This record gives sequence, structure tokens and C-alpha cells, in this order.
Amino acid sequence: MGFSEKTKLKPRAPLWLLGFAVVLMLFLLLPVVVILVAGFTNLAAFSSYAVLEALRVSAWTTGLTLLIAVVFGTPVAYLLARYEFFGKPWLDAALDLPLVLPPVVAGLGLLLTFGRNGFLGPGLELAGVQLAFSPAAVVMAQLFVAAPYFIRTVRAGLLQLDTDLENAARVDGASESLVLTKITLPLLRPALLEGAVLTWTRALGEFGATILFAGSLEGLTRTMTLAVYGALESDFAAALVLSGLMSVVAFLVLFALRFWGSAPQQAPKQKSN
Repeated sequence: MGFSEKTKLKPRAPLWLLGFAVVLMLFLLLPVVVILVAGFTNLAAFSSYAVLEALRVSAWTTGLTLLIAVVFGTPVAYLLARYEFFGKPWLDAALDLPLVLPPVVAGLGLLLTFGRNGFLGPGLELAGVQLAFSPAAVVMAQLFVAAPYFIRTVRAGLLQLDTDLENAARVDGASESLVLTKITLPLLRPALLEGAVLTWTRALGEFGATILFAGSLEGLTRTMTLAVYGALESDFAAALVLSGLMSVVAFLVLFALRFWGSAPQQAPKQKSN
């Protein structure tokens, strides 16, 4: 009884390749396990004011960052994937720039642009707006470094989509908005989910740009990552708890991404004439 090309059994992995995989896995997992053990043996520090405030600041800033990235990033990804226009290579390069810039350089650039004495600072001050060292600065720093991950992921998903269903719907008389909401977006769900996860986790772990542009003001701009760094000298137990919590969150997010992202996708049904 033969097997089809898709159901052929893969060859058994050589032991030497498994050895490389085990060594690398231990190297990657052992520090995380140690953090988890240390963090959950200091759970009493979880209820401390510093920890709770860092959780609160991180929760709402990363949530807002993700929302802005989705609202503005999805149309930009669609534009890059489906259309040709003058200046497209420049836009493409600009979106890649935050991915290669060191976060500290990104924070310095934001400070020199939007800070009180920065390029736009005097105009913002006349309008009564102060961005640097404020909660808004946290969101801006996170958005600067994290939004490109969403745009790149969604764009790649759009490029991989089979456009036959979309074209068939247009031939049947469906409007562009109907094609987008009923066919394109449902088929794009795995890419949207992966982009959202990458963007949110990158925002959650942001440090360099945030500390330069927003500072580390407790209850105002001090996120979980900044709180871990600050607590290393003053409250080591709090640093361990926050590190353990971030490790758990990272694991749960990756697990959810693998579960939902691997769910079989069903193409929208077309009505027969």
C-alpha cells in the first residue's frame, strides 16, 4: 500500500543532529526555568506596589500600542502587498529602519524630535503638549520599535494569499469592502494573529527607547521591563517575580500562537448562482 507525497514518513533524525538540538534547547530553556523557579519562590513580592504599578503601566501601554499598530499597520501592509506606487522602496526602507536601529538610538531620535528642546518641541509646547517623559512617550517608543513587526508579518501573509477567491467574488459582483471583510481578512487571520503577538511581545520587552524618551517614573512610565532593571539593586525579589511573570506570559502567548495559528483555515463559501 503506497503513500501519497504528503503522507510519506520522514526519515528518522540522526543522533548527532538531535544532540545539537538538545544542547541548544538546554541553553535556551535553562535560564528561563531558573527565572521561573526563583520568581515563584518569591511570590510574596507580587503584591508590592512597585510590581502592581509596573503591571498596570505595561498592560495599558502595550494594549494601546497594539491597537494603534493594527489600525495603522494593516492598511499600510495592504498597500505594500497589493499596489505599486511612487516611493514604495523608500517607504519599505523606512519601515525596516526601526528593526535595525539599536533601541537606544531610537529613543535618542524620539527625544531629539519630540522632546522639550527637540525639533518639534517648541511647537508642541506652544500647543500645550508635552510628550517626553510622559505615558504618551512610552506608547510612542513601543510603537516605533514594534509596529514594523506587525506590518512585515501581515504583508507577508497577504503576499502568500491565493487571490483566486477574491477575484471570483468580484466577478460575482461583490464590492471591494465585502471582499475585504468576508474573504481577505478571514484568510489572513493567522498572519494577523502572528503579527499582533510579535508586536505586543516586542512592546512588552522594550527597554532602550523607553528609558531614554519616557524615563522610569514609578506609576507613570515605569513598565515591567524597566521595573526589573530598577529592582535589581533595590528590590531583588520584585525583579524575580516580574521576570518570572514575563516568562510565563511569553510562554502562554507563544502557545496560543501555535494553537490558533495551526488551526485549519476554511475558505469562505461562495454562493452558487
